[in-house]
Amino acid sequence: MNAVTPIRSATMANPGPAAAVRCVPLPATTAPGPPLRAADENSEILAITRSTVQAAMEVLAGIRPVHQLARRLDPRCLAALQHRAALIRREQSRTASPLLARLHKNSTVRSVRACEVAPGIYEASAVVVDDVRARAVAVRLERSKQVWRVTEFMIG
Repeated sequence: MNAVTPIRSATMANPGPAAAVRCVPLPATTAPGPPLRAADENSEILAITRSTVQAAMEVLAGIRPVHQLARRLDPRCLAALQHRAALIRREQSRTASPLLARLHKNSTVRSVRACEVAPGIYEASAVVVDDVRARAVAVRLERSKQVWRVTEFMIG
């Protein structure tokens, strides 16, 4: 099945009923697309980094369970994030500091940068702003079995 899209000339000021309409067939979508190009891969890395960092900040704020990041983070990074979240909870329950209660609340990822250091390996950084302060996050992503996995995750 071929779909066609009419294309009208942009130079025509007032097209009448006799205006020329050119029909252009849309490309078929049955064949798999070409492999990711560098620009596509870079934008994919930026999106993965942004969503992973945002989710990690929500884990530290206590509004997201840590197991939701199990598919993206390797086990060592996941355990470190879980440990840091537990330390924050313990400290918040021990002290009644209003500053500590606002730690990691309303976190927003402001910017993300990434660069390829080797084929299939990227390093990225993100700037995260919350109610208390701004912080940097460093991430290392490696492709394994066509899936990007975070192998290093450092929150400043």
